[in-house]
Amino acid sequence: MTTANQGTRVLVLNSGSSSVKYQLLDMRDASRLAVGLVERIGEETSRLKHSPLATGGATREQNGPIADHEAALKAVAAELAADGLGLDSPELATIGHRVVHGGLKFSAPTVITDEVLAEIERLVPVAPLHNPANITGIRTAQALRPDLPQVAVFDTAFHTTMPESAARYAIDIETADAHRIRRYGFHGTSHAYVSRETARLLGKAPEDVNVIVLHLGNGASASAVRGGRCVDTSMGLTPLEGLVMGTRSGDIDPAVTFHLMRVAGMSADDIDVLLNKKSGLVGLCGDNDMREIRRRCDEGDEKAQLAFDIYIHRLKKYIGAYYAVLGKVDAIAFTAGVGENAAPVREAAVAGLEELGLAVDGELNAVRSDRPRLISPEYARVAVAVVPTDEELEIAQQTYALVSPALNS
Repeated sequence: MTTANQGTRVLVLNSGSSSVKYQLLDMRDASRLAVGLVERIGEETSRLKHSPLATGGATREQNGPIADHEAALKAVAAELAADGLGLDSPELATIGHRVVHGGLKFSAPTVITDEVLAEIERLVPVAPLHNPANITGIRTAQALRPDLPQVAVFDTAFHTTMPESAARYAIDIETADAHRIRRYGFHGTSHAYVSRETARLLGKAPEDVNVIVLHLGNGASASAVRGGRCVDTSMGLTPLEGLVMGTRSGDIDPAVTFHLMRVAGMSADDIDVLLNKKSGLVGLCGDNDMREIRRRCDEGDEKAQLAFDIYIHRLKKYIGAYYAVLGKVDAIAFTAGVGENAAPVREAAVAGLEELGLAVDGELNAVRSDRPRLISPEYARVAVAVVPTDEELEIAQQTYALVSPALNS
């Protein structure tokens, strides 16, 4: 039996290029003891917001320069210590790190060693925006607590179960293998958590359920999950492929890049910025906030309406494609910021798909809740669900499950 003095707390760190999100959880009951965010690291306008949930105290905020990730994590440690939750506590069992790209080598949470860190570094060319920040967070946390087991939980891991027919691109195999070009997929912790929670909502085991998960936030991805295992996903080598997103184009003819180089004189870097930061909803109508886009649609704004229609058209294509991949679908689950909160998106995505057994009940769809719930009418053959994602809890659970046997041996 695990007891408090054996360590039941997990600190989850999500290190971005200029930010650190964190949560401290007690795995006895999965309760959150503290949550926070450090943003604009390296700038004069850095900010740390810390919420001490264990004490019920008010959120605290610090404003002022935070030079680097080491300074950021030291500031986080000080905030936790002020609540009696310091990193030096014997109740802290482990630190779990979100790592965006694990390639093919990492298909499960992994205790971080020098060899693991070196492999994460080798993957930087296929995740240049994310893996370097993840590495910085890991090294900083290791310096603060070198005695503590630390675990990498990979965004790509859930998707390593895809068959080669789904993961391979139809390009020269030797070239692809030499440069690690294939579909890896992302948002894996969210897809894993939501597919499992959807099965729970239906009163079934994950291995008995086929689910299409729609993770719709500023970044957006879809997955086809058969019996708890991912068999296809919309993001690819990078998070650019797939659905229309806040600032990313999603699927596009690769020849567009050649055309822009030849005709517009754009460089590879110019096109990278265009497709990742100036496309998607913001490129179509100037807004990437779905609430603002819907407001503009209601006022008759044609650009906003076109952006919404393109967004929904792509979403429906993926629903239909993954329905075909799975053959039998038990549920479609909407999650993340847009998926959980934008009732018009859910309604429009399912509209016209009645022949596939899909329908949304207007009254149920309009209800706002932070609980998993069904929004389909009782007669629908396929359940339509809204399942709030919890990537931090998923990371904490995977991390603690890996290290707890050693703690209790």
